[in-house]
Amino acid sequence: MQLKVLFKGQVDYLEALDAMRFYSENRGPQSPDELWICDHPPVFTLGAGGQIQHVLCPSDIPVVRTNRGGQVTYHGPGQVVAYPLLDLRRLGFFVKEYVYRLEHCVLKTLEYVGVTGHRVRGAPGIYVRLDDPFNHAPLEPLAPKDKQGIHGGDAAFRGLGKIAALGIKVTRHCTYHGVALNVDMDLQPFSLINPCGYPGLVSVDLATLGVKIHPSEVAQRWAHSLSLHLSP
Repeated sequence: MQLKVLFKGQVDYLEALDAMRFYSENRGPQSPDELWICDHPPVFTLGAGGQIQHVLCPSDIPVVRTNRGGQVTYHGPGQVVAYPLLDLRRLGFFVKEYVYRLEHCVLKTLEYVGVTGHRVRGAPGIYVRLDDPFNHAPLEPLAPKDKQGIHGGDAAFRGLGKIAALGIKVTRHCTYHGVALNVDMDLQPFSLINPCGYPGLVSVDLATLGVKIHPSEVAQRWAHSLSLHLSP
C-alpha cells in the first residue's frame, strides 16, 4: 500500500497531536499509511517520561506534555516536522528498524545539501560536527574512559550540535509523532531548555551551518526519502 504524503503547512501542535492520536487509535487493517509534513508555531513539548526541570526558564512559549518518548524539545517556524503514521506490522518493521530508517532519511536529506550527519549511540536523533559539518569522515570512537554514558552533554557530544530530534509513539503496532529537522529557525528558545534532556547540548540548523535553503525544498526532498524507505 503506497504511503500517502500530506503537506499540511503550519499546524497548531495540539491540533496535530489530537489528529495523529485519533488516526492511529482508530485506524483499521486497510487504513492507508500516511506521512504528514508540517511546522508548528513556537512550542516546547515534553515526552511522556520527561522531567519538567529540563525546561530551564519560564517564557511565553507554551509547554505541552505529550505521550511520545524522549524529554523536551522545541518546535517553531523554519523547522520541518515529519509525522509518519504507519502500520509497522503490515510493513514488517520492528521498532528498532523503524527508528533506524527515520534517522537514515535525515542523513540522506542532509547529504543532499552537502552536510554530514551522525548518529550518537543511545541518543536518538542526528548530530553534526560544529567545526566542519561538511567533513565526511566518521566520528572518532570514544576513548574507554569516556564511555560512561551520554547524559550531561559530556564526551559523546563534544564538538557536536543536534540538528534533528526524534520522538515516537507506537500503539497497536501503529506509529505517530516523528522527527523534527532544523532548517532556518530562531534557535534562541533551545537555550531555555536542556534539549532532549542533555544539559549543554548545542542545537543547530542548516542556516547556521551556512546552508541557505528554503524549508519547503528540504520538506520535498525529505518526504521523497521517507516515501522510499517507509513503504513496502
